[in-house]
Amino acid sequence: MIGGGSAGLSAALMLGRARRRVMVVDAGMPRNRFAAHMHGGLGLDGMPPLDLLATGRREVASYGGEFWDTAAVATRRDGQGFAVETADGRTALARALLVATGARDELPGIEGLAQWWGRGVAVCPYCDGWEVRDQRIGILATGPASPVQAQLLRQWSGTVSYLTDATEPLEDDDLAAFGARGIRIEDGAVRRVLARDGRLAGVEMAGGRVIELDAVFTVPRLLPLDEPLRQLGAERTEYPWGSFATTDPSGQTSVTGVWAAGNVVNAMANVPVAAGAGALAAGAINHALVLDDIQEALGARSREGSSR
Repeated sequence: MIGGGSAGLSAALMLGRARRRVMVVDAGMPRNRFAAHMHGGLGLDGMPPLDLLATGRREVASYGGEFWDTAAVATRRDGQGFAVETADGRTALARALLVATGARDELPGIEGLAQWWGRGVAVCPYCDGWEVRDQRIGILATGPASPVQAQLLRQWSGTVSYLTDATEPLEDDDLAAFGARGIRIEDGAVRRVLARDGRLAGVEMAGGRVIELDAVFTVPRLLPLDEPLRQLGAERTEYPWGSFATTDPSGQTSVTGVWAAGNVVNAMANVPVAAGAGALAAGAINHALVLDDIQEALGARSREGSSR
């Protein structure tokens, strides 16, 4: 496994229980590391995301899984399998490969925005909307998905301000829908995010005007950390939200023997979805390895028979 987040660890757990030798190469930089708690995951609601990963690691290790706490820097075909070179100079060899390296969020370059990411600035209404229900919510517009985000957040609060910042003017339909549901439009560039007493307090506009807010939601640019898939030549699919490696329903890529799961191939994958995708990929990987084992056993029997 390249990547030890919820997708990678879920797959590693399944494969360990299937008596496969599992190696997890993980740089320890999960996308949700900025958040204090996870929400919306059955049985996991309120759990710190790093606690989930620590628990997952213990579970994987209990079935013999190994961990290399380093980054993968080069991935290549090696005979019938794969070689993964790491930042600390080691090379892992594998018959099959799961890439679960996740993604990173590229935020607008507004002062203070990155500082409060995961602590008052968020992207997912379903993950963080409940915690700011009935409070003052700002939507920092970044593109076509922002009006939808604003309408979603209106479900959690009656006080929603749409910060147009540097985006294109709203379409007439969006303007009418905003007016009908009482979403306030605040034109102009946002200069910086403000804080007070250790909490996000609002934004300051370019002209100096302050808009008091309790939370800011925005849609950052999601960049999949998929260099291993690019190095192996995996085919890609272009979506309105970005370019991602193409997979079938089990997570298998166009490269035989290579699967991918989680945010590295699915922008909408939250923790439960990523974990489920990892488990599904693990089953497909084990099935493929069993088929290889059968062919190897048949070949060995044939060679044994011909040598007599």
